[in-house]
Amino acid sequence: MKTIKNGKIVIIGAGHVGSHCGLSLMMQGLATEIVYIDIDKNKAVMQALDLDDMASNLDRDFTVRAGDYSDCADAHIVVMAAGKSRLPGQTRLDMFDDSIKMMNTIVGPLKESGFHGILISISNPADIIADFLRKRLGLPRSQVFSTGTSLDSARLRRMLSEITGVSRHSIQAYCMGEHGDSQFIPVSHIQIGGIPVKEYLSIHPEYRDKMDFDKISAEDKVCGFHIVEGKGCTEFGIGAVLSNIARAVMHDEKRILPVSVLLEGEYGEQGVPAGVPCVIGKNGVEEILEISLTEKEKEQLHNSCNVIRGFVEKADQM
Repeated sequence: MKTIKNGKIVIIGAGHVGSHCGLSLMMQGLATEIVYIDIDKNKAVMQALDLDDMASNLDRDFTVRAGDYSDCADAHIVVMAAGKSRLPGQTRLDMFDDSIKMMNTIVGPLKESGFHGILISISNPADIIADFLRKRLGLPRSQVFSTGTSLDSARLRRMLSEITGVSRHSIQAYCMGEHGDSQFIPVSHIQIGGIPVKEYLSIHPEYRDKMDFDKISAEDKVCGFHIVEGKGCTEFGIGAVLSNIARAVMHDEKRILPVSVLLEGEYGEQGVPAGVPCVIGKNGVEEILEISLTEKEKEQLHNSCNVIRGFVEKADQM
């Protein structure tokens, strides 16, 4: 088994999402070597060449190239970004059949490479695909997980910032559950400048009418849909989310992020992946944080897990 090469990141999928993952990783100086793998080998070569041209204009050295699955053997991180773009009107779960078929062509050579690093999956439906890969690769849950509700949580903080005028960096708020239509907002854990949101609204009652969390949740769920409808894909936001998670791994930040990981008793759920707050460090998911939820929030999480569970069981048969 090859020794993991610190700073080497392999991106499987050289499309819109994969390209912007590479861009974000490079701009933050997180990788010394980025390798693209794509079924369209020429696209991988040209994507790498284009990014390598950018590297020549940055103040640090990178290697950006196209490769094959043997490159995964010593990769620190593999990013799974393969798959078709979501079509206007299509939900992430609608992508299930095509995505599983594609993963079946990838997981064999990936496993044969001897990969034993951290795999962060973006491909939709995110929760199900990451779990499918974890099972097929035979790696522990700490090493194979998806971006989960990290992007949804970033959108939530943006919306709360727009309502209050407070910097999104001073707002703590998560979405939990599925990266999809059954996700929910645990309102009981929203803090603005360290102040619980209910207390904050008593200080600033002028924001109370706009702070309708049913509407905010509904808008969060369709934000990606609107972007896809307007420009054909999402790419910048998810690229930044991926690099945040990668940075937490590579710098051992012990950062708390809502990624989708297999639950084995946490939150009363067994054998199902879901987006929950986790401590991310050099070993991947180092701790799953079980935050206290209201009865309503517990029910919302359970309902979301049931949606995911149905597709996980379907994937197990494919």
